[in-house]
Amino acid sequence: MKNLNNESRRDFVINSSLMAGGLMTAPLLSKANFFSGAEDTIKVAVVGCGGRGTGAAMQALSSKQNVKIVAMCDAFKDNLDNCHKALTEEINNSIGELAKRLDVPEERKFTGFDGYKKAIALADVVILATPPGFRPIHFEEAINQGKHVFMEKPVATDPAGVQKVLATAAIAKQKKLNVVVGLQRHYQNSYRELFKRKDLIGDITSMQAWWDNDGVWTRPRKAGQTEMEYQMRNWYYFNWLCGDHITEQHIHNLDVINWFKGGYPVKAQGFGGRQVRTSKEHGEIFDHHFVEFEYADGSILNSQCRHMPGTMSRVDELFIGTKGRIACGAANIKDHSGKIIYQYDTKKENNPYQTEHDELFAAIAKGEYKFADAENGAKSTMTSILGRMATYSGQMVYWDKAINSGLDIHPKVYAWDATPPVVPNADGSYPIAIPGVTKY
Repeated sequence: MKNLNNESRRDFVINSSLMAGGLMTAPLLSKANFFSGAEDTIKVAVVGCGGRGTGAAMQALSSKQNVKIVAMCDAFKDNLDNCHKALTEEINNSIGELAKRLDVPEERKFTGFDGYKKAIALADVVILATPPGFRPIHFEEAINQGKHVFMEKPVATDPAGVQKVLATAAIAKQKKLNVVVGLQRHYQNSYRELFKRKDLIGDITSMQAWWDNDGVWTRPRKAGQTEMEYQMRNWYYFNWLCGDHITEQHIHNLDVINWFKGGYPVKAQGFGGRQVRTSKEHGEIFDHHFVEFEYADGSILNSQCRHMPGTMSRVDELFIGTKGRIACGAANIKDHSGKIIYQYDTKKENNPYQTEHDELFAAIAKGEYKFADAENGAKSTMTSILGRMATYSGQMVYWDKAINSGLDIHPKVYAWDATPPVVPNADGSYPIAIPGVTKY
């Protein structure tokens, strides 16, 4: 893999489909990716066949274990078919036994809102990669059926969903089911090495985090779509499905802060709004958020995320300590005089998206219980939701009150003719949060 300097590191993150809806590009499978020789097949079901689901499926197939995808599910048949086609074409570019690793005939392709239950039943491991609003119920079903799980971040879009994931995570631990969450920095060599050396900067007293870039795709409304189908297609712009970009994307940076800090914020206040992304197709979400998170020891995280074309792009984290600072993007640690006291060798950088799957499937093949990411995934998701609640309301929002609020922004019924939680007014515009007016 090519070296990742500060600039290419940012490009690596962006181009590797952290931006929702983009296809995660997996490397061509080679002889080094062939089966490990184990006789037992690890059967995989893919639930959510968009860009991220396709990428995660390729990474599962790229592991060295005897992995076979046996079932697929998506709300939309065209997403499922496109995913299957992409996997087939990638496999056709490889050689040998690899073709046997995708075995999904038509009878094991499921669509609609309930197809996930049938797909999960056929597998040992489930990849959950639908829009995140569905993650809590899909995770609950997978664990209830006794399956190991890889699920993409975020793991919920509201406090009620976070609580469901936390409850399910406890059951997963009891059952000794491995759960990996796609907060891939935990599986990235440079971040792991920085984390090992975080004591070099002493006590962490302040933090900064950025996810600033141009933004992502939109999908226009088509004739004949119900409101539910339109929102499902254009899911990034509706909070019950996406959580706003502070949750869907910026969670990565917030999670790194929580990881290195060893805890979660106790309160947050901030501001945000819609300045350039204001059309009807942009639904109800903001295009910028700035949040001041406070941790139990009084330390402050200044956090910003922005979707505005032509503005500065930065995806990064910075820690200031009593003895120095950690710059994650530069992969180094400096003392307060500016002297570098540790520099990660970027020649040793890995593809963390692949490592997530390599380590998960290796543990499963060995019969090991090694991964329990869901609790942290839920709490880092809640961190982002706390920030959204603060920017939408313009108020100080407290962790304990927010996570226990019972706030549930999801539909009461999942059906194509059902009414989503938000609907457009007469001119097609959606209600937008107004700081100082919107309540939580």
